[in-house]
Amino acid sequence: MSAPTIAWEAEADLVVIGGGVAGLTAARTASLRGLRVLTLSKGGPTDTSTQYAQGGIAVVAPHGDSVESHVHDTVGAGAGLCDPEAVRSIVEGGRDAVAALTDLGAVFDLGRDGQVSRTREGGHSVRRIIHAGGDATGAEVQRALNAAGLPVLFGAAAVEIVTGPGGVRGVVAVSDNGFGVVHTPAVLLATGGLGQLYACSTNPPGATADGIALALRAGAVVADLEFVQFHPTVLFTPGGVGRRPLISEAVRGEGAILVDSEGNPVTAGVHPRGDLAPRDVVSRAIAARMRALGTDHVYLDARAIDGFAQRFPTITASCLAAGVDPSTGLIPVAPAAHYQCGGVVTDTSGRTCVPGLYAAGEVARTGLHGANRLASNSLLEGLVVGERAGVAAAERLGEPTGVTDIPALSLPRIHRKALQELMTDHASVVRDGDGLRTAVLRLLQLLRSHPGDSAVRTLSDLEDAALTITARALLLAASARTESRGCHTRTDHPETRDDLRRSLPVRLGPDGRPQLTTDTPAPWPGLTVPRAS
Repeated sequence: MSAPTIAWEAEADLVVIGGGVAGLTAARTASLRGLRVLTLSKGGPTDTSTQYAQGGIAVVAPHGDSVESHVHDTVGAGAGLCDPEAVRSIVEGGRDAVAALTDLGAVFDLGRDGQVSRTREGGHSVRRIIHAGGDATGAEVQRALNAAGLPVLFGAAAVEIVTGPGGVRGVVAVSDNGFGVVHTPAVLLATGGLGQLYACSTNPPGATADGIALALRAGAVVADLEFVQFHPTVLFTPGGVGRRPLISEAVRGEGAILVDSEGNPVTAGVHPRGDLAPRDVVSRAIAARMRALGTDHVYLDARAIDGFAQRFPTITASCLAAGVDPSTGLIPVAPAAHYQCGGVVTDTSGRTCVPGLYAAGEVARTGLHGANRLASNSLLEGLVVGERAGVAAAERLGEPTGVTDIPALSLPRIHRKALQELMTDHASVVRDGDGLRTAVLRLLQLLRSHPGDSAVRTLSDLEDAALTITARALLLAASARTESRGCHTRTDHPETRDDLRRSLPVRLGPDGRPQLTTDTPAPWPGLTVPRAS
């Protein structure tokens, strides 16, 4: 296919791709330092995963808590694949990051003593989760950042990152005005996750792994993609697909109990923390119970929580819309795709191995999450690393820019519904080698059956191509990880292996296909190659 016709051009010191917590935090930080920032958001002001985050922000409490405790809980949930130095660095940055957000006007819930209220979620040893609007923390974070007045080009998607010998030189994008080029020495990927790889997800429709695909095609390395966190308690309705309402972990933190269709506790004897065990543990317990009973959901009993509707107004509205009153009835729940624990390999300032390319938020693999993210560490990471990436981007000032050769837009892809069915059937909460092989072979078969259908004509084409290449990378890593660790569960390999207590980096090979790599990319100063604790 020939290169697209360019209808518009722009220049910037930094292009931010994504309008959620990490992207807008970075954009604001860089703007305050005098950088010309252009933020591209393919949706509207609230079409982000940040908007839907319910639980809160994990940040060390002033009393009865410590950085050491938060680090310990995070590393414990990460099942041996966290980078302890990265964990400590990001946890230590939490208080200042939240203070900056409060200065922007974000309002968090207060307790009866007038102090910021805190709750507890799965995997946490103390109540350290601050929240807003009861269960609308993400919406409040998004509101505060949107209100900062940062210039954002909505309805604009990044198509390709253009690089040269010195790193990033620009971005090809598409908007309502057609294809355009932004000449820039620095790009921050803040595109969110890959939830749309699966039939049911808590993610918005735009969570199509765009950043993973852009990074791979630009020469960056990704790691830990096999660790997809399935939230254990997502509102279940028969036949429900697409984005499903989340039933926040904070509901269990306030006393709700998981029971099966026969009224028996689901996690009894599974983990010392019971229903507040790390998410991978609870999701596996639910999946096992459903399999044993032949059911497609379990229940959350929240009837003993006083003032449920006031504490959880968003959840109450979702339940009532589904015909369930949480104050009098059981809430039907089941696991659904929720969070991408791995991503583009970066340091704790968002730098990748490609000079001028940064990543922050869910799309990045900083070493914080390891094999399983600790609840409410996501907004924390977006705030802390987003700010640092905004600062780091200044190091690219004066680097050469200029896009002269526009790449042809021809990207292999398969239809989204077919891909979602394939991934849901074979790479979900529980996996095995036969299923993963079936998924790989079927994916390749689908690609070969339409070899000429790779021209990018619409945004949907672009998203399907991103999902396809990400699925290939994920299946590659999941097949190679012949063990069970964190939120990667293999029924044919139920034990962990010491020799796999490491990340499995993936990059594109010369043929454009994802491949496992042992090569150490030439790092930026301070960038660590994926490693285990």
